[in-house]
Amino acid sequence: MKPEFDYAAAIAELEQIASKVEDPETRLDDIDALVSRSKELLKGCRDYLKGVKDKIDALEKEDR
Repeated sequence: MKPEFDYAAAIAELEQIASKVEDPETRLDDIDALVSRSKELLKGCRDYLKGVKDKIDALEKEDR
């Protein structure tokens, strides 16, 4: 079973990644890994938000 996506934790991790990427001490090799991780997190956030929108749309249809 796939664990539930934690949107707030993903946003917090994206903020940490942004800070690390902006840090001049971060190595290019590390930035590559951070960018890859951020892509995964962004996909998860988009999927989560789409799911929420779909649920809201379904509820609105029920109310009509």
